[in-house]
Amino acid sequence: MTQHNPTGANNRRGPFRPGERVQITDERGRITTITLQEDGQYHSHRGFLNHNDLIGHDEGTVIENSEGLLFQALRPLYKDFVLSMPRGAAVVYPKDAGQIVTMADIYPGARVIEAGVGSGALSIGLLRAIGDEGHLRSFERREEFADIARGNVETMFGGPHPAWEITLGDLAETLGEVEEPGSVDRAVLDMLAPWECLDAVATALAPGGVIICYVATVTQLSRTAEALRADGRFTEPESHETMVRGWHVEGLAVRPDHRMVAHTGFLITARRLADGAVRLAPKRRASKTEFSEEDMNAWTPAALGERNVTDRKLRRAARDAQNLAQHAARASEHINTSN
Repeated sequence: MTQHNPTGANNRRGPFRPGERVQITDERGRITTITLQEDGQYHSHRGFLNHNDLIGHDEGTVIENSEGLLFQALRPLYKDFVLSMPRGAAVVYPKDAGQIVTMADIYPGARVIEAGVGSGALSIGLLRAIGDEGHLRSFERREEFADIARGNVETMFGGPHPAWEITLGDLAETLGEVEEPGSVDRAVLDMLAPWECLDAVATALAPGGVIICYVATVTQLSRTAEALRADGRFTEPESHETMVRGWHVEGLAVRPDHRMVAHTGFLITARRLADGAVRLAPKRRASKTEFSEEDMNAWTPAALGERNVTDRKLRRAARDAQNLAQHAARASEHINTSN
């Protein structure tokens, strides 16, 4: 029986290779991510570490630097990679990416659309869920963000992913041109105004398909929910947020950590009804559903405190992402050569 290795799986196995990203941790728990290079060195104020001492060794290796300090070396996990990779836009935190994959029921072989792609953090999670046999089409308005995301995805998987396609442009305007009506299984919207895309998404989604929106503010959450209800082609929306609190556990000293990853965004989900079906609306008290001018202005980028990303920063992030992707491709070549 021939075993099929999904894209990127071999990059996660075996000894360390040149071009790989490796996470080294010192005895105080301080973490640094480096890219292995033949005859390369990692320098700090407390000595240097030779890359050759890691290349060819297994994960979990503990090595000594020039000053006798010990470091353990491991490949970065998904949660580590997305928080340290080059970025132009804010990334979807791992806690939210995990909820999106679960709550939207992203399964192997699914046809998924995503908008926008940002720095590619969520795209990586979606691609790992749908596998090589699925299809992810990511919409992005800005070419610079698409370049950064492409570099980060190729770094994670060691090269281009066969199930991924980026479409430059606005989802509301271009979705109907690239996807047939009723051909999409899942829709993931990480954008400022998801309600503007509901008509296009409802047309593309198959009956029973899931839409999940990631929004930052209560005003966005409310307007998205009311837009889903008003559209009439979706089930009653469900909303939630996820907070993660770590715990300090050392002997009998067991307590919550002083810091936690609290609010990062809201998730709102609904499912596509069959054509002609009428949404079952739960009975509830009448409440305000119309948005005033003040409400409308509350979700603008300026009101949300978003800072414009400079072109210089975008170019640097794109260059860094592409360089890391080239290193990852060389690491994949080592795998193919050894096989």
